[in-house]
Amino acid sequence: MQVFSIRDLREKSGELSRESEAGNPSLITRRGKPFMVTLPFTQHLLENGIHIALAEQLYCEGHVTLGRAAKMANMSYAKFAEHLSALGIAVVDYPPEDLEDELIVLSQ
Repeated sequence: MQVFSIRDLREKSGELSRESEAGNPSLITRRGKPFMVTLPFTQHLLENGIHIALAEQLYCEGHVTLGRAAKMANMSYAKFAEHLSALGIAVVDYPPEDLEDELIVLSQ
């Protein structure tokens, strides 16, 4: 997610447009604090609604936890995890080497 200050908008409107065309949301800040978010206007956004589309994007980029994203999407934790899984988005972010260590501990 690109971050632009409100002052950047005049000079970097082309960059903001390119980000949107690429399907990427952007954060606009005012005085260093989040002010608004821009979202590309896509069919996915129309079908799922802004809350769900934003929650998916922020979760995928690692900006929010699964629990926070579920709240944003107005879904239960389990329902949102199921929704992400149906889209092919991983809901478990566990490095393989950590899993191997856990399995060794469990087998002892």
